Amino acid sequence: MLQEDIQTNNQASDAYDYLLKLLVETDNTERLSAIFDALMTEKEQTELANRLTIFALLQQGITQREISAKLGVGIATVSRGAKVFSQHQINELLPDIGEKIAI
Repeated sequence: MLQEDIQTNNQASDAYDYLLKLLVETDNTERLSAIFDALMTEKEQTELANRLTIFALLQQGITQREISAKLGVGIATVSRGAKVFSQHQINELLPDIGEKIAI
């Protein structure tokens, strides 16, 4: 790996760590919303919301095809979400997400 690549990776890691710490320390919903508005496009925010909704529906035992139809997203989008759901133990990371979001 080139020195420039290492430096770029370190900067990205530092930026990500900074963001994580900022999010943990921020308990004001309006400020968090402003941070996300600044960091993500409306489309990215929608994709994140869809991912969370996919997790919630998977927790409820809804099939991938039903989720795809309900959310109006492609089956590949739901399949990627389902893969992450199982790889990262979402049931433990985000328990009862369906009760926390309106689906």
